[in-house]
Amino acid sequence: MEEMIARVIENLGARVTGPMSLRLYMQPLMASIFATIAGIRDAQAGRPPYLWGMLTTPENRAELIGDGWKRVGKIFIIACVLDIVYQLIVERWVYPLEVIIVAIILAIIPYLLLRGPVNRIARLFIKPTVATAPAPADGKAE
Repeated sequence: MEEMIARVIENLGARVTGPMSLRLYMQPLMASIFATIAGIRDAQAGRPPYLWGMLTTPENRAELIGDGWKRVGKIFIIACVLDIVYQLIVERWVYPLEVIIVAIILAIIPYLLLRGPVNRIARLFIKPTVATAPAPADGKAE
């Protein structure tokens, strides 16, 4: 087990200077862009910050996870595919645990860390659009 952990740490460190290292900058950047867009949309809709909402409202957790996965899932899959290509070039073998770790670090973590704070900052500048019920035709309140 210790050998596997040491190999994983060594291989993760080698990705920084090895071939295809540009993806280590581009994939978190893309996840950050998607998180920014989603955070602004959350602020416009008046929703709570993403990660905070996931942790504090268990009744909405499945919906929030589905929404987050829909927005960042493609970047996660691309990160997996590119890491598999990297491993085939450098290691001549694929280590699935490393693929998952790298994809989480490059796609999921930046998304989770930015979507909520972008929502909070956007709320300073954007008023939430709250849908209101239309007024009755006769002008009397019910």
